[in-house]
Amino acid sequence: MNTIDGKVWTFGDNIDTDLIIAARYLTTSDPIELAKYVMEDADPTFKDKVKAGDIIVAGENFGCGSSREHAPIALKAAGVSAIVAKSFARIFYRNAFNMGLTILELEESSEIKEGDILTVDLDNGTIKSKESGKTYKFTPIPPFMQELVSCGGLINYAKKAK
Repeated sequence: MNTIDGKVWTFGDNIDTDLIIAARYLTTSDPIELAKYVMEDADPTFKDKVKAGDIIVAGENFGCGSSREHAPIALKAAGVSAIVAKSFARIFYRNAFNMGLTILELEESSEIKEGDILTVDLDNGTIKSKESGKTYKFTPIPPFMQELVSCGGLINYAKKAK
Protein backbone atom coordinates (compact mmCIF):
# COMPACT_ATOMS: atom_id res chain seq x y z
CA MET A 1 0.00 0.00 0.00
CA ASN A 2 1.32 3.42 -1.02
CA THR A 3 0.68 5.66 2.01
CA ILE A 4 2.03 8.80 3.60
CA ASP A 5 1.62 9.49 7.32
CA GLY A 6 2.48 12.90 8.69
CA LYS A 7 1.77 15.81 10.97
CA VAL A 8 -0.07 18.76 9.44
CA TRP A 9 1.21 22.31 9.14
CA THR A 10 -1.42 24.70 7.79
CA PHE A 11 -1.14 27.74 5.56
CA GLY A 12 -3.84 29.87 3.94
CA ASP A 13 -4.67 30.92 0.40
CA ASN A 14 -2.29 32.31 -2.20
CA ILE A 15 0.98 31.06 -0.70
CA ASP A 16 3.32 32.21 -3.43
CA THR A 17 6.71 30.86 -4.36
CA ASP A 18 8.44 33.84 -2.74
CA LEU A 19 6.85 32.85 0.59
CA ILE A 20 7.98 29.26 0.04
CA ILE A 21 11.58 30.25 -0.73
CA ALA A 22 12.40 33.95 -0.95
CA ALA A 23 14.23 35.29 -3.99
CA ARG A 24 17.16 36.37 -1.78
CA TYR A 25 18.04 32.67 -1.35
CA LEU A 26 18.02 31.75 -5.02
CA THR A 27 21.79 32.07 -5.26
CA THR A 28 21.96 28.30 -4.72
CA SER A 29 20.11 25.26 -5.96
CA ASP A 30 21.50 23.04 -3.18
CA PRO A 31 18.44 21.38 -1.58
CA ILE A 32 19.99 21.27 1.92
CA GLU A 33 20.81 24.96 1.79
CA LEU A 34 17.34 25.89 0.46
CA ALA A 35 15.66 23.85 3.22
CA LYS A 36 17.24 26.17 5.81
CA TYR A 37 15.02 29.01 4.57
CA VAL A 38 11.82 27.21 3.53
CA MET A 39 8.61 29.13 4.34
CA GLU A 40 10.70 31.70 6.24
CA ASP A 41 8.57 34.69 5.21
CA ALA A 42 5.28 32.86 5.87
CA ASP A 43 6.34 31.35 9.22
CA PRO A 44 9.89 32.06 10.43
CA THR A 45 9.75 29.05 12.79
CA PHE A 46 8.55 26.53 10.18
CA LYS A 47 12.02 25.22 9.28
CA ASP A 48 12.63 24.41 12.94
CA LYS A 49 9.26 22.69 13.46
CA VAL A 50 8.88 20.63 10.30
CA LYS A 51 10.02 17.01 10.48
CA ALA A 52 10.56 14.41 7.79
CA GLY A 53 7.21 13.08 6.62
CA ASP A 54 5.17 16.12 7.63
CA ILE A 55 2.37 17.40 5.41
CA ILE A 56 1.45 20.96 4.47
CA VAL A 57 -2.28 21.68 4.16
CA ALA A 58 -3.25 24.94 2.49
CA GLY A 59 -6.08 26.78 0.82
CA GLU A 60 -6.45 27.97 -2.75
CA ASN A 61 -3.75 28.76 -5.28
CA PHE A 62 -0.75 27.28 -3.42
CA GLY A 63 2.51 27.98 -5.25
CA CYS A 64 1.34 31.01 -7.22
CA GLY A 65 3.88 33.58 -8.34
CA SER A 66 7.06 33.02 -10.28
CA SER A 67 8.03 29.75 -11.90
CA ARG A 68 10.58 28.63 -9.37
CA GLU A 69 11.73 25.01 -9.17
CA HIS A 70 13.49 25.98 -5.96
CA ALA A 71 10.12 26.05 -4.15
CA PRO A 72 9.27 22.34 -4.37
CA ILE A 73 12.96 21.47 -3.96
CA ALA A 74 13.12 23.42 -0.67
CA LEU A 75 9.89 21.87 0.63
CA LYS A 76 10.97 18.35 -0.20
CA ALA A 77 14.46 18.87 1.26
CA ALA A 78 12.91 20.20 4.48
CA GLY A 79 11.09 16.89 4.89
CA VAL A 80 7.63 17.77 3.57
CA SER A 81 6.21 14.52 2.19
CA ALA A 82 3.07 15.97 0.62
CA ILE A 83 1.07 19.14 0.15
CA VAL A 84 -2.71 19.06 0.30
CA ALA A 85 -4.46 22.19 -0.94
CA LYS A 86 -7.78 23.27 -2.35
CA SER A 87 -5.93 24.25 -5.54
CA PHE A 88 -2.43 24.80 -6.90
CA ALA A 89 -0.98 27.29 -9.32
CA ARG A 90 -0.46 25.33 -12.55
CA ILE A 91 3.29 25.98 -12.84
CA PHE A 92 3.88 24.92 -9.22
CA TYR A 93 1.74 21.83 -9.84
CA ARG A 94 4.01 20.73 -12.66
CA ASN A 95 7.25 21.76 -10.94
CA ALA A 96 6.29 19.80 -7.82
CA PHE A 97 5.78 16.60 -9.77
CA ASN A 98 8.95 17.21 -11.78
CA MET A 99 10.84 17.43 -8.46
CA GLY A 100 9.11 14.32 -7.04
CA LEU A 101 6.93 16.11 -4.47
CA THR A 102 3.43 14.71 -3.90
CA ILE A 103 0.68 17.30 -4.15
CA LEU A 104 -3.02 16.60 -3.74
CA GLU A 105 -6.06 18.71 -4.49
CA LEU A 106 -8.76 18.51 -1.85
CA GLU A 107 -11.83 20.74 -1.85
CA GLU A 108 -12.25 20.36 1.95
CA SER A 109 -8.63 21.20 2.85
CA SER A 110 -9.81 23.95 5.24
CA GLU A 111 -11.42 21.30 7.47
CA ILE A 112 -8.00 19.82 8.33
CA LYS A 113 -6.39 21.40 11.38
CA GLU A 114 -2.75 22.11 12.20
CA GLY A 115 -1.27 19.34 14.30
CA ASP A 116 -3.60 16.65 12.92
CA ILE A 117 -1.96 13.42 11.88
CA LEU A 118 -3.01 12.36 8.39
CA THR A 119 -2.79 9.08 6.56
CA VAL A 120 -2.79 9.61 2.82
CA ASP A 121 -3.61 6.51 0.80
CA LEU A 122 -2.38 7.27 -2.71
CA ASP A 123 -3.70 4.01 -4.13
CA ASN A 124 -7.28 4.56 -2.93
CA GLY A 125 -7.31 8.35 -3.19
CA THR A 126 -8.15 9.00 0.46
CA ILE A 127 -6.90 11.14 3.31
CA LYS A 128 -7.86 10.20 6.86
CA SER A 129 -7.44 12.45 9.89
CA LYS A 130 -6.45 10.52 13.00
CA GLU A 131 -7.91 13.26 15.21
CA SER A 132 -11.33 13.72 13.61
CA GLY A 133 -11.64 10.23 12.15
CA LYS A 134 -12.94 11.84 8.96
CA THR A 135 -11.92 10.44 5.59
CA TYR A 136 -11.64 12.69 2.53
CA LYS A 137 -11.48 11.76 -1.14
CA PHE A 138 -8.91 13.71 -3.16
CA THR A 139 -8.65 14.35 -6.87
CA PRO A 140 -6.78 11.34 -8.32
CA ILE A 141 -3.20 11.80 -9.44
CA PRO A 142 -2.75 10.85 -13.10
CA PRO A 143 -0.69 7.64 -13.49
CA PHE A 144 2.21 9.38 -15.24
CA MET A 145 2.45 11.93 -12.42
CA GLN A 146 2.40 9.10 -9.85
CA GLU A 147 5.31 7.55 -11.71
CA LEU A 148 7.25 10.84 -11.59
CA VAL A 149 6.82 11.02 -7.81
CA SER A 150 7.70 7.36 -7.24
CA CYS A 151 10.91 7.85 -9.25
CA GLY A 152 11.82 10.96 -7.27
CA GLY A 153 11.17 13.40 -10.09
CA LEU A 154 11.54 13.91 -13.82
CA ILE A 155 15.32 13.54 -14.00
CA ASN A 156 15.25 10.19 -12.19
CA TYR A 157 12.31 9.12 -14.35
CA ALA A 158 14.30 9.93 -17.50
CA LYS A 159 17.36 8.05 -16.20
CA LYS A 160 15.19 5.03 -15.47
CA ALA A 161 13.72 5.13 -18.98
CA LYS A 162 17.16 4.78 -20.61
